[in-house]
Amino acid sequence: MMEAKRYHPLNLLYDLWNLVKNSFFIVLFLFVIKYGSESAFIKYGRIAFLFFFAIGIVYIILKWFTHKYKLDHTSFHIYKGIFTKSKQTIPFSKVQNVNRRTSLFHRMFKVTSIRFETGMSGDDAAIDFEVISRVEADSLEKYVKSPVHNEIESDEVVHEGSEDVQAERIIHFRPTTKDTLKASFTSFSFLLLIPIILSIYSKIDDIFHVEDEAKGVFSFIMNSWWVISTIVILLLIASIAFGVIRTFVKYGKYEISSDEESIYITKGVIDETAFSIAKNKVQAIEITQSGMKRILGLAEVKLISAGNTSSEEDKIETNSLYPFLPVGRAYEMISEILPTYEITNEMTRLPKVSLWIRMFRPSWIWIIATVALFYFKPDILGITQAWWMISVILLILIGVGRILNFSNTRYTINQQFVQFKSGSLTTSLFVSKREKIIEVNVKRSFYQKWLGIATIETVNRAKPVHHAEMADVPKELAATFYKWYIGRREEIEVE
Repeated sequence: MMEAKRYHPLNLLYDLWNLVKNSFFIVLFLFVIKYGSESAFIKYGRIAFLFFFAIGIVYIILKWFTHKYKLDHTSFHIYKGIFTKSKQTIPFSKVQNVNRRTSLFHRMFKVTSIRFETGMSGDDAAIDFEVISRVEADSLEKYVKSPVHNEIESDEVVHEGSEDVQAERIIHFRPTTKDTLKASFTSFSFLLLIPIILSIYSKIDDIFHVEDEAKGVFSFIMNSWWVISTIVILLLIASIAFGVIRTFVKYGKYEISSDEESIYITKGVIDETAFSIAKNKVQAIEITQSGMKRILGLAEVKLISAGNTSSEEDKIETNSLYPFLPVGRAYEMISEILPTYEITNEMTRLPKVSLWIRMFRPSWIWIIATVALFYFKPDILGITQAWWMISVILLILIGVGRILNFSNTRYTINQQFVQFKSGSLTTSLFVSKREKIIEVNVKRSFYQKWLGIATIETVNRAKPVHHAEMADVPKELAATFYKWYIGRREEIEVE
């Protein structure tokens, strides 16, 4: 067992950097925009800011001296608290996935961050090392994943071992230039440039009153068609370039690989992230396709696990096997990475009675919208009775959506797996093994009983708990589904 030790000294600089970064706009307002102001509010605001900023610096220093960690043969032991001490013990067996993030700050000092996600709930459900040497991160990850823990190996030995493990990985996917271009258009990244420019212009105009100073320039531009055409073309080119560059920065150096035990996903050019999950921790698979992705033949594959797969700084779900995979390659990759999972194209459609119950089921969106339109009766394009036309159009769109949903909905249940597909413009295919499902539900409303149909639901461990539902299936399937789930008693394994 190692002795309790403090976190990396660079945590002090990292926390200070975050404090300065979070205080930037307050400083800009109080000391730049309001420079020279004699307002009592501004004066006391500056004093209050400096007071709390000083407290923040003291807290960062005390936190580094008092927060410690150590590992034994089975668990993490985390020590926290400045005035009120607390100790947290988290067994290695609870770790579901490992998430690494290497920001520009980390790269400058040749360090990284590592986060061990667990299936536990609460604020302390993950073990965070915000700044840690890359060698020690490799050491911790290897030690936690090792089935046998005797003594923590030296940094040099573990580092060499981690390189050996890296060499044994099979690389399944790296995006090509064509994949990046497809991703930039599918994600509509090119549309973000104009709102960003307008937002920046608005903030600058609030401070320097640019619009008043440049009235003559704007008048010249609006009266010259060739200037407007040139600006539109340049904006279009800049938007496309911005979308491609943004997509490359976000998804560049993307790599999906695996070994016998785990799946690894790395991405990012400036801000690098690395995600790993043990194959036996995957609770289910979800394949989603938006309307645009269906047109381009792309799909996103997500691995559902019990760990919390996103941090406060990175809200993008890291458990995605690249959001813009070619459909054929996506299905191939699932069988390569998770050979114990099976996906079949042979699925059963819903009975026609399910369409009728869906079409006549009340739409609260339409009801509320119609009531609001009737009350306000907006005059649109000079049409005084436009409210009821909008109501009819909305009703037609809802009806078309329900027809598409019925057409896309399918299901299959075999000895080991359950597979649900649903959605209208965006479709979702859910696949899970029976042994990974922790609960099933069978529900029947009054109308469903009368029409001989039911709703079935699966529940998988995830954060939040993942529910997959298939509505309006034949009642015979519901009975079969319940008996199918009871059969898991022979397959259950204690993790």
